[in-house]
Amino acid sequence: MKLQSAVKKETGIVAASTGAGILIMIVVFFVLHMVIPDWVPFDIKVILGAIGGFAVAVGNFFWMALTVQKVASITDDAKARGTMGVSYRYRTLLQFLWIILAIVVPFINPVSGILPLFIPSLMIKLRGILSAGKGG
Repeated sequence: MKLQSAVKKETGIVAASTGAGILIMIVVFFVLHMVIPDWVPFDIKVILGAIGGFAVAVGNFFWMALTVQKVASITDDAKARGTMGVSYRYRTLLQFLWIILAIVVPFINPVSGILPLFIPSLMIKLRGILSAGKGG
């Protein structure tokens, strides 16, 4: 299966917007740490959590895009639905496993590891709102 240009383009957009969101998150961690250092940590754990969360979030989107590309060529509706369902379950399981790792592994900040999982969805929704406002 050849990777379609739309998958490359959208994954690039999601990666860039998720990266930007993570940079903002890291800056917020830093600022909060300066204001309330006993409550908000800022160390390598925050960075490692952000990197791991970024990889899982963008990887999840890419896997979904590949599945959609594959399903678009399936003519049997039941098989297409089944393929999407299996992909969804495995992608959800991957995220769940990452959340457990982010909580349990001592060198990962759980908050900075989990927050990036929400960024692609927020950015996609924001992009939809902004494009609707432009009339297309």
